[in-house]
Amino acid sequence: MVKINSVTPGSPAYEAGVQPGDILSKLNGHDVRDVLDYMYYAADTDICLDLVRHGEEITVLISKDEYDDLGLEFETFLMDKKQSCSNKCVFCFIDQMPPGMRETLYFKDDDARLSFLQGNYVTLTNMTQRDIDRIIEMKLNINVSVHTTNPELRVKMMHNRFAGEKLKFIWQLAQNGIKLNCQVVCCPGLNDGDELRRTLRDLGELMPNLTSMAVVPVGVTKYREGLYPLKTFTKEGAGETIDIIAEFQQEFLERFGTRTVFPSDEFFLIAERELPDMEYYEDFSQYENGVGILRSLMDEFEKAIDLAEWNGRERHVSIATGYSAYSTIRHLAELAENSFDGLHCYVYRIRNDFFGETITVTGLITAQDLIAQLKGQKLGEQLLISSAMLRRDSDQFLDDLLVSDVERELGVTLRSSPSDGYELLDAILGVTY
Repeated sequence: MVKINSVTPGSPAYEAGVQPGDILSKLNGHDVRDVLDYMYYAADTDICLDLVRHGEEITVLISKDEYDDLGLEFETFLMDKKQSCSNKCVFCFIDQMPPGMRETLYFKDDDARLSFLQGNYVTLTNMTQRDIDRIIEMKLNINVSVHTTNPELRVKMMHNRFAGEKLKFIWQLAQNGIKLNCQVVCCPGLNDGDELRRTLRDLGELMPNLTSMAVVPVGVTKYREGLYPLKTFTKEGAGETIDIIAEFQQEFLERFGTRTVFPSDEFFLIAERELPDMEYYEDFSQYENGVGILRSLMDEFEKAIDLAEWNGRERHVSIATGYSAYSTIRHLAELAENSFDGLHCYVYRIRNDFFGETITVTGLITAQDLIAQLKGQKLGEQLLISSAMLRRDSDQFLDDLLVSDVERELGVTLRSSPSDGYELLDAILGVTY
C-alpha cells in the first residue's frame, strides 16, 4: 500500500476522481509494492484501483489507451526506499572516498529497480527468488555486476557469504529469456588472468541472452587504510587482459556474430595500445561503462571539423582533462588548431590530488584540484571541462564547490561539454546555441 501524493490535472486518474491522500492498495487485483508493479499493471487499458480514502475502501474504474500514464504521483520515485548494498566489496570506490563529503555520495545502492529504470548495475545478492520470479514475469532486462563466476572468489571479493550462491540467479534469468548486460571490475591478483578466462567462458554459456559485457580496471584511491591491499594494473597486466578478452571476442564473433565482451578504454590507455576502430565497438552497448568513449569522441570530432565554419577570429581557449584522456584531448586540440587559423588551445593534464594520483579519469577531477593546478596558467577566454566532473543537472563538483567558485578563483569562465565530438568542437570554437 502506498500513499498518492498528487494527481495530474486532466489525467485519467484525475478524471476518475482519484484524490491526493488516497492510499493505493491494489491495481487490477495485484498488490503494488513499488514502481515496477505500478508501471507493469498500469499499462493495461482497463484499470481497477482499490483505494483507501479516510479509512474507507473504495474502487475506481478507469479506461485509457494502452501505456498512457494514469497521472498518479507518489512521495518517492520508487514508491519505496532505495535498497542499499549488502556487500563489502574489496574494490568498492565509496569505501575509498575521503571523509567530509556530502552524505549522498556515501550511499551504496544495489537496487534492481534502478537497473531497469536508470541502467544501474546490481549484484543480485540482496534479491530473493520472489524478486527473480517478478523479473521473469515482467520480462525485464537487467544489468548485473558479476565480477567473477567462481563462487568462492565472489564471496571473498564481495565479503558477502551469499554472493556465490546468488550466481544461480544469473543462469535462471538467462534460461527464461531475460537479456543480461554484465560487468566485471577487474582486480590484479584476484579475478584477472585465468579467473577472468573462467568468468568469460562461463558467461559465454548464456549467449545469446548475454547481450553485452564490460571489463573495467579497478580504481584505487589514496584512502585505503585498513582495506584490502589492492594493486593497480601495470602496462603488461593491462595488455594481458586485453589479449584474454580478445580470445573470447574472436570465439563469440565466430559463433554468434558479435564480440559481446569489451575492455574499457582505460585498459588500452594503461597498456599504451592504440584504440580500436569504430567497427570494433559494434553498437557501443557498454558506452556508459567507458567502452568506446574515446574512439567515438575522436571520430565525431574529426567529422565535426569537416562540417564546421570558422570566421577566422583570434581565439584562445584552455581544456582541463585527466591523465588518462590527456593524449587524446591534446591530439584533438592540435587537429582543431591546424584546421582553424587564429585558434589556440592550451590543454592541461590535471593530477588527482584529491583522490590520489592513481585515479586518472577526467570525471573524478575536483574543483580544488582545478584551482590549485591552473592558477596562474594561460587559460584564454574560456576554460573547458568535461560535464562528467559535475553532478548530473548541476554545477556542483564532487568536492561540493561550484562552477562559480572555480571561475572566481581562476578569473575565467567555465564551459562544460559532454563526451561528444561535435559539442567539444563547438566549445573549442566558442559556438553558442
